[in-house]
This record gives sequence, C-alpha cells and structure tokens, in this order.
Amino acid sequence: MRLVTVVVGIALLIVAAVVVPCLLQAGEVAPASGYSLLSPIRSGNLTVFPVVASRSYDTAEFLTLDEGLRSGDVVVTEAGQARGLIRHRHGDPAIIHPIRDAEVNRLVLVNNSKRPLLLLAGEIVTGGKQDRVIGKDRIIPAESDPVDLSVFCVEPGRWVPTNGKYGFGSAGGVVGGLLAAPVVRSKAMAAKDQQQVWDSVRSSQAAMAANVQVTGEASAVNSTTSYARVMDNKEVQKQVDAVAEPVQRNYESVIRQLRDKNAVGVVVAVNGEIVWADIFASTQLLQKYWPKLVRSYATEAVVTRAKGGEANIKDAQKFLDDLQGRHETAESEPGLYRQTEITGDGFKVFELTSLLPKTGFQVHVAKMAD
Repeated sequence: MRLVTVVVGIALLIVAAVVVPCLLQAGEVAPASGYSLLSPIRSGNLTVFPVVASRSYDTAEFLTLDEGLRSGDVVVTEAGQARGLIRHRHGDPAIIHPIRDAEVNRLVLVNNSKRPLLLLAGEIVTGGKQDRVIGKDRIIPAESDPVDLSVFCVEPGRWVPTNGKYGFGSAGGVVGGLLAAPVVRSKAMAAKDQQQVWDSVRSSQAAMAANVQVTGEASAVNSTTSYARVMDNKEVQKQVDAVAEPVQRNYESVIRQLRDKNAVGVVVAVNGEIVWADIFASTQLLQKYWPKLVRSYATEAVVTRAKGGEANIKDAQKFLDDLQGRHETAESEPGLYRQTEITGDGFKVFELTSLLPKTGFQVHVAKMAD
C-alpha cells in the first residue's frame, strides 16, 4: 500500500511539473523538451496541434506592430521619405534628417512608444510605393531613431505612392493585420530572395482566382498585383474564414479551458504533412498574434488544396522536438536581441531571443519544413 501511495505521489508531481507554469527568472531558457502537444484541431485539410509549455515568461512590455500602427506610436515609411527625430542628450531641439531614396527591399521604421516593438517575419504593411512583408523577426527599442527594415515586396507592378502618401499601415480589411501564408513567409525568411517571394505571391493569387472562379470573382482577384488586396477580396475571405473560424474558435476555447497549461503556440499540418510551427514566450503573446496566425495557416490550406493523409500527434511532437540542426548562424544587436537561424535535415528554425534587461529568453521560435 505504501508503495502504491509513493508511486501515485510521484506521478502527481510529474503532472504538476508539466502542467503548472511558473514565471522564469531572467536568463533562464526553456528547453525544447519543455514543450508538449494537445489533441489536434482539424478543419478541412488544415490541422493544428496546440503547443503547451511547463514555463512562461513576462512579455507584457512588448508592443506588436499592429498595436503600434493603430496608436500612431510606430511609423513606417519609404526610406526616401523618412525624417526621423534624432534625440539629443541635453534636450536640444530634435533635428530632422533626410534618409536615402526609396528602395524595394528597404523601409524605415520609427518606434516612438516607450515599449520595445516586436516584429515578426511575414507581417505585411500596406501603402507606400508598394506593399511589403517583413523579412525577419527582430526587436526595435523604445523611442528609437529611424531603423532600416529588411523587407520584400508583395505587390509586384506598383511603384507609386497610395493617394500620394508614403506611409504604411496594417492590411486594410483584415482584422488584426495580415500575416503572409507559410509559403510566402518561408521565401522571405529562409530563401531571402525577392524573385521567390514574387513567385509565391503570384502562385497564391492564381490558386485563389481558381478557387473563386465559380463566384465570378476571379477577374477581381486577377486584376491586382497586391497580395493584401487578394486576401481582402470578400470571396477569398469567405474561403479562408471557412477554414480559419472553426480552428480559431476551438483553439481559443482550449486557451480558456487550459490556461494553466500555458498554451504558447501550434504545430501546423496541411494535407496531412507537418509544415510549420510557431511558438511564443507566453500565452499572452500568442493571443495577440493568434487571429493573424490562424488566417495565415488557413490561407496555406486553401491555396494548397489536395487529398492527403491525416497528420498524427506523434509526428507533430517529433517535428516540435527536433530543433537542433547541423548548421547555425546568428546575428545580434547587443542589449537588444539575437536572431539564430538553424539548418537541419529537411527543416529550418528561427529563434528570436530578447537581450533586453530582465529578459534573456526566446520571444518567438518559428520552424518550417523544407
């Protein structure tokens, strides 16, 4: 009897260690083995496996791009039109400095808020001379001077300002902003090639046009070169919503019911194949990005419709656990962030680690299948 009691006690301790999150001290990093999966949520050919972690981090200070653009605290503009405020130590008046001419793969951002700004690769800003997609995860300091952004065009064919304005905002009618589908995100993040980004935009546009052919909206989809405007088309939105809404509703229910399990991300499968994973440092951060994330995954499912098998939790867990590769590169802005790119057999991992005071943890991890 005593042996049974001891065994049960040990089992309960193990469960508690897995389920109950704790706030980590600065500098501690949760290992990949700290992640586990819940039962999958399926909608059509899209499957998402909720990722839960045993630990959580304080991410309340981070500002998202959509929050910053809505409040006006974050300004994004063409390089040639940027006039950033250069702050001086002794309270001298700010001096306005012109920046270089506009370029396809460069934008300039100013963060005027008192919070550090988190940018995710794949986030789309619309306006300026053409819509762009952010090329890499990064952190912009609070009250920053103008920062050059590495971006890619997702609107081939336009090089004139919208309504004479050079500023940018979140994608028009898409609630919570727009995040490109994994097929586009991967070309910006891993390939880092403008032509491949354009090719993926065009193929997505063609697939969407074919899907809405029966509604008579194909000509409207084909009449624009803008990825954001394609996604803003009402018939396209209906198709994406049909896949996204059940997943979003069910996952939000999971977050509410299992908040103590600390849901921090998802592993994504399309047509039975594991294609992507997004993991955040906290449930709070995941919730901010979830509306645009789920639409990104749903878009991928819509444009790659095909009959396939059914992804299982064993394969998803294996994909999640295998974060070590054979080649690793890193770039860092001291005291701000470190971005690490890991190349493995058939996959790439991108880890964004905050180096701000009282942090030292991975804010976002993205893994893609090659």
